[in-house]
Amino acid sequence: MKSRTKVVVIGGGIAGCSTLYHLTKEGWSDVVLIERDELTSGTTWHSAAQVTNFGMNQTMVGLKTHSIQLYKKLRDDPEYPVGYHHGDGGIRLANTPEQMQAYHHFASMAKGMGTTFEVIDAEECARRHPLISTDNLLGGLWDGEDGDIDPAQLCQALAFHARKAGAEVYRHTNVTALTQHKDDTWTVETDKGSIDADIVVNACGYRVNEVGGMMGVHHPVASMEHQYFVTEDIPAIAEAGHRMPLLRCPISDYYSRQEKNGLLVGFYEQDCKTWGMDGISPSFANDLCPDDLDRVMDVLEGAFERMPALAEVGIKRVVNGPITYTIDGAPLVGPIPGKRNAYCIIGLRAGVGEGGGHGWLLAQQIVHGEAQYDTWVIDPRRFTGHTNVELTALKAIEDYQNEFRFHFPHEHRPAGRNAKTTPLTPIMAAEGAEFTVVNGWERVDYIKPSADFHPTLSFNFDEAFDVIGEEVRNVQENVGLCEVNGFNRFEITGADRHRFLDRMFCGAVTKKDGRVGLGYLLNHHGKIKGEATVANIPASDRGPARTWYGSAAASEYHDMDWLTTHLGADEDVQISSLTNDQTILVLAGPKARDVLSACARGDWSKAAFPWLSVREAFIGFSPVTVLGVSFSGELAYEIHVPNASLYAVYLALRAAGQQHGLTLFGARAVDSMRMEKGFMHWKADLLTEFDPFETALDRFVKPEKGPFIGQEALQKRMAHGPTRKLVTLKIGSTTTPAHGGASLMQGDTVVGTITSGDWGYRVGLNLAYAFVMPDMAEIGRVMQLDLCGELVAAEVITPSPYDPDHARMRA
Repeated sequence: MKSRTKVVVIGGGIAGCSTLYHLTKEGWSDVVLIERDELTSGTTWHSAAQVTNFGMNQTMVGLKTHSIQLYKKLRDDPEYPVGYHHGDGGIRLANTPEQMQAYHHFASMAKGMGTTFEVIDAEECARRHPLISTDNLLGGLWDGEDGDIDPAQLCQALAFHARKAGAEVYRHTNVTALTQHKDDTWTVETDKGSIDADIVVNACGYRVNEVGGMMGVHHPVASMEHQYFVTEDIPAIAEAGHRMPLLRCPISDYYSRQEKNGLLVGFYEQDCKTWGMDGISPSFANDLCPDDLDRVMDVLEGAFERMPALAEVGIKRVVNGPITYTIDGAPLVGPIPGKRNAYCIIGLRAGVGEGGGHGWLLAQQIVHGEAQYDTWVIDPRRFTGHTNVELTALKAIEDYQNEFRFHFPHEHRPAGRNAKTTPLTPIMAAEGAEFTVVNGWERVDYIKPSADFHPTLSFNFDEAFDVIGEEVRNVQENVGLCEVNGFNRFEITGADRHRFLDRMFCGAVTKKDGRVGLGYLLNHHGKIKGEATVANIPASDRGPARTWYGSAAASEYHDMDWLTTHLGADEDVQISSLTNDQTILVLAGPKARDVLSACARGDWSKAAFPWLSVREAFIGFSPVTVLGVSFSGELAYEIHVPNASLYAVYLALRAAGQQHGLTLFGARAVDSMRMEKGFMHWKADLLTEFDPFETALDRFVKPEKGPFIGQEALQKRMAHGPTRKLVTLKIGSTTTPAHGGASLMQGDTVVGTITSGDWGYRVGLNLAYAFVMPDMAEIGRVMQLDLCGELVAAEVITPSPYDPDHARMRA
């Protein structure tokens, strides 16, 4: 066994084998995989091994499409061919108009990734899959490339090709300890000896937290027992003359695929069961859980109704094995939070089907620092400190129970709620708030008109449309109050803090005390890494001179990793997090200054406290820090409050606002208003796939300033010109907003992709942002948006259609 290598991948299932293979494809041959037993001896060996293009976003579609292309290549490789039934086709069924509308959206989204889905009616579903009944069926989503693969052969083939490229695989080798050194390298101790490595990858399937514990981290991954059975031969299959398509049924919570001349039928029962919560036996390898078909009888009855042939056939064998889930159902693929040179590829509940793509994107991150797609939807840092074992299990159960039921826009499922709250959460609930969830935080979405108000889940504008419009109207005409909890906030101190931040941002960063600025961070490829507000607070009795760095609520771990990674050893800079200690109250509207002046001492006039100012103050008797910034486009103040004082500040503002018409507003009103102003959301519109010029952030970039991260790469990109341009669009529909991922068309050609969409109440327009081909970006250009299956006009308009000169928020 080697004593030194560049990368050690721990785990020999699809995740580990795919990572090893793709590392060699990226040019790294000095890499090792360690497996405690045989390859595929964990979840991989008993996988149903379905391989589909379907995903909830473009990143997932892209990595699954890569998996399919890779598996076809491996199938046809004469040295080590893999058994792969590609192109059997697959149908996701639907029995509501809302499901069918969503399938049209997914088909639109997939076009932008070069993937074709087809939405078909019930009769066509039955024609393509003659074993199903059309009772209570409207139609389905057809994936012509759907199929299944032999999981053991797949992993052995990946390992074979990795070995040919120079990688080494050590089976029956148990990792016993992981030690990280001061230079951030690792020693991997095993029962066969130790290996020093630059980088460690946790690819350990259901044993993920055994290895995580060796690093001192916990991963939000839980295992669920999952059962399927294989039937005896079904005459209709043998007589069909073609392989049966795969079937996924959200109506009855089951799936099926052909297995020889029978069917493999799997279940996602409501009476489901977690596995391994109290530890996993060291001897559990190539093993299964006891059969428990009684648990799936209710689901099986639905499967009999949909597929009557099942009731007439015997069962050959039953498989009940563990599969892994995360809190939101998507895998964790990327850097491990708080660690250097440590990555994971875990929580792959559909591991075999999409593992080729996950390993591909992870290898790119390890070798190049980023992948070719923005990978935030699978980034391990998207969850923070609230993700304990119990919460993960609750969300895993919920996701398992809804395996084939996708999330609708503005759908917030009940499991694991109130993970993060503030003193105002019950107060807002008493006010009638409907809550959304942001990184575990309960945040007001809007204020319901009545306790029994429950909008329809669909891709159209819902019944809350007018409610949100009224919140926006009052912010525009009077004044509104909004709680923004969980907003990421770092306090940066030290003599070198300004020099450090200047190096992190691609544009000018204000160094003046009492002033606020907005800036953008780039990665080493010259593309967007982050967005942050910087506020310089003078020394006072509350602390030394310091800078507050504020960014998106979900970015807490991501941004802390990025900043601390780039701290110079000789720099006097300290970074601490205030994210969980303080909450923002936003006071917005033309009467905001009147309300603030009524409850806070000092001169709050435009002359004394202009836009982009920061000041420590008191509201009533409570200490606050006030920033003169606006995400709504109206005169607004961010009031940063220690959580211990939050209720007192809230009461003071409500009392002061009574005579000025103050009402509450929520996140959906904010999203509408920011669209009208041309303001962007991190990881919706601000992506690692594009540079700041492509993202319409020219005014925030100074390419020739002193050195900053990504400068050289950005200058090279500037010389080549943009590949895409972010534009603002007017959408020709009054019933349906544009949804992220939807495709913009010119004839049969995809020319752009939607990133955000919402109704602009103050301008009376259905608005969207999109990345389009550069020659489609001029003002007035009209293209067609595939909006949930309907082609509607999408016209490029001038950004910031509401108050483009920002006069209202400077007032």
